Amino acid sequence: MSENGSAAGPAAAAAPDGAQRTAEASVAAMMAADAASNALGIEVTGVAPGCARASMRVTDRMVNGHGMCHGGYVFLLADTAFAAACNTYDVVTVAAGADIAFVSSARPGDVLLATGTERTRYGRSGVYDITVTRADGDVVAEFRGRSRALPGHVKGAQR
Repeated sequence: MSENGSAAGPAAAAAPDGAQRTAEASVAAMMAADAASNALGIEVTGVAPGCARASMRVTDRMVNGHGMCHGGYVFLLADTAFAAACNTYDVVTVAAGADIAFVSSARPGDVLLATGTERTRYGRSGVYDITVTRADGDVVAEFRGRSRALPGHVKGAQR
């Protein structure tokens, strides 16, 4: 995805216009109903089939006893980018599992960016990698999510 949030790179370049429209509509519908991410100010800033980018500003309410962003918030941001990336096909897809490695800390005022990329989809399952960075590019965390597709389409997505 490009800096302005529009699709770019190999995934988007290979995506027909219909696939890109499906990705955008599916994620927009899902995020409109995502109370948890919306309450924290998480924004999905770009999508392409199998890819997504999300951002979140760390607030004073998100810090732990050491003055650093609590890892749960970093996980939630990564999980939101993961959810967006794996729901770009208009098939309801949920997490089957996820792991995270915390690499460095974030502080109040930092803007965190989570960029997610599909590694593989097989049957109803998929594997996605999400990198969380500060705006300066320093890596905060690496997240790997495993997805499982369920019957049905994303509610509210225009078909």
